Amino acid sequence: NTLQNTKAYRSKESLREIWRQISKEEAEKVVVAYEPIWAIGTGKNATKEIAEDTIASIRSVLKGLFGEQTAEKIRILYGGSVKPNNIAEYMSEKDIDGALVGGASLALDSYRGLIENLVK
Repeated sequence: NTLQNTKAYRSKESLREIWRQISKEEAEKVVVAYEPIWAIGTGKNATKEIAEDTIASIRSVLKGLFGEQTAEKIRILYGGSVKPNNIAEYMSEKDIDGALVGGASLALDSYRGLIENLVK
């Protein structure tokens, strides 16, 4: 789809523009959190495949700017309704380094469920 390709290109260009402003040394200290705009505050989440594809695309941009070694040092988290019942799926993906957890971290039982499902 041409519209989707155009939006993806613009997103990558915006990302490149922002990252060009920092050094390789600074980049290595950054943690990136990706949450789809349509997921913010909605309770909706991306599939693990969509999250992985998007984060892999972000990492690809970082590799182009800083090289593979630096890009691999940059932690990229997925946020977007991460809950005990789906956290293990996200964490099983190659490019997802962690989770940005919102509401699920506010209640002890839910938070415990996040941890328990990661260590299974």
